[in-house]
Order: sequence, then C-alpha cells, then structure tokens
Amino acid sequence: MHRIGYGSMQLTGAGHWKRFADFGKARQILRRAVDLGINHIDTADAYGPHTVEVLIRKALHPYGDELVIATKGGMTRQGPNLWAPVGRPEYLCQCVEMSLRRLDLDRIDLYYLHRIDPQVPLEDQVGALVDLRNQGKIGHIGLSKVTISQIEAARKLTPIAAVQNRFNAHNEENRAALDYCTNARIAFVPYAPLAAGAMVKTPGAAVRSLQWLLDQSPVVLPIPGTTSLEHLEENAAAARDRHVA
Repeated sequence: MHRIGYGSMQLTGAGHWKRFADFGKARQILRRAVDLGINHIDTADAYGPHTVEVLIRKALHPYGDELVIATKGGMTRQGPNLWAPVGRPEYLCQCVEMSLRRLDLDRIDLYYLHRIDPQVPLEDQVGALVDLRNQGKIGHIGLSKVTISQIEAARKLTPIAAVQNRFNAHNEENRAALDYCTNARIAFVPYAPLAAGAMVKTPGAAVRSLQWLLDQSPVVLPIPGTTSLEHLEENAAAARDRHVA
C-alpha cells in the first residue's frame, strides 16, 4: 500500500465539531488523494461526530478495490474539543453498525478502538471487536493511543494489526511503542505526523519530515491531514521510492 495515507480529522468544523464548511473542497481533497495513489484513508465516527464518514461515502463511493478505509469507535463527543471514551461492548457494536451504514460498507477493513475505556475491562472491549470480526463486519483490529502494556494485553486476546499513536520528529515520546511494533510487525500509524502543521512552515519541510518518519521503520504508515491541495500533493510526494510497506 501507499505508505502515506490521508488523515481526515481536519475535514470538520472548529474543535473537530460539525461539518467542514466547504463540502465541495472537502470532496475535492479526498478525490485528489485517491488520484495521487493514496489508498489508506483514516477516519473516526467521533470526527464531527459522524460527519466525516458521511463525507467519505459521498466523495469516494463506490470505492476502488485497493482503497483501505480505517475508522474508529468508542469515543463520544459532548461539544467542540470535548471527547470521552465509552467502551461498553453494546456501544462498540452500535458504533461498528453505524459506521458500516454511514460509509456504505459490508466490512470495515481496519477498525480501531479509538481509546481504551478505563471503566470497562479491556477483554470486554477487545472481545466485542473480535465478535464483530468473526461476523465479517471488521477485517482487522487496531488500537489508538496505547502503551506497550496495553498492546501486549490486547494481543493476548487477538492479533492486533495496527497501532495509532502520536509520533513525529518533534515528539518521539512513543519511540518505545514504535520499536515494539517494528519487532512485532504491527503497522504503526503516527497521527499528527507533521505536529499539526508546525513542521510545514518552510518549503520542503513536510516532505523531509514525512520521509524521516518513513525511514524510522518499515511498519510506519503516516496519515498527514490537510485541507490544502498543494500540501496534499507535497505529502504524497514524500512516499516516492518508499511506497512498499
């Protein structure tokens, strides 16, 4: 797969709340990403909430055979910049069913537990996703914003295909988790790979920063997000000669 994906979190309103103001531009961004060969689109039901999954369907459906759509569930929204995890099995099942409907999919290729809920046993949260995978509604299970001990605990219950943690050249706090994923051959999907735009202030900085990420490990699959066609093209170019993961 193309080693640079597209993270859709920015296709929302202020505070990642409600819809992106310009639907036409958002659709253009998604379609151009696919035209550039990007075949990994990352989203979550909490973005909006729900609005980005609908946007992806409207912009890209029917999907190409090689397009991987990853989404997440288990995070509730109370307003702009407000988030709270809910990991009850019945809620996670509802999240998956509604994401399938919004995205118009029969199966979600990669589904992340958006955040581990400390109020619910991990085996219940992961177990719900295992049941949904066994039903054919999920292809692979991922974890988001987790520690090594949490990854290990989840792997005792089921194979984990991907881990999505913050990581970039300005913030390497998850270096140990990256090394763990490299050794375990788990895809490591760094969110905020350009530090929320802080690393794109000079010409070529985005490409250099993304290539630095790609060179850290063959399992790294960054998902830079942008609402700029120019930046999208620049981000996609960073994967030249580094396209095989």
